[in-house]
Amino acid sequence: MGTKKRLLPVVERGSCVACGTCQNVCPRGAITILRGLYATVDPAHCVGCGMCSRECPAEVIRMEVHT
Repeated sequence: MGTKKRLLPVVERGSCVACGTCQNVCPRGAITILRGLYATVDPAHCVGCGMCSRECPAEVIRMEVHT
């Protein structure tokens, strides 16, 4: 059996401005702002919709394939 691949957001932590936009647009509540510094994604709740990546004003979230 093969492993299922899925898209998950990856945040460039050093460039994230912690504005909270991604957290606000995430339909599953999978994103939180950690210590007011950067966004972090909970892969257990993320469905890979890409809303966070599309809406990020700093353009620091990219979608990557994960297994």
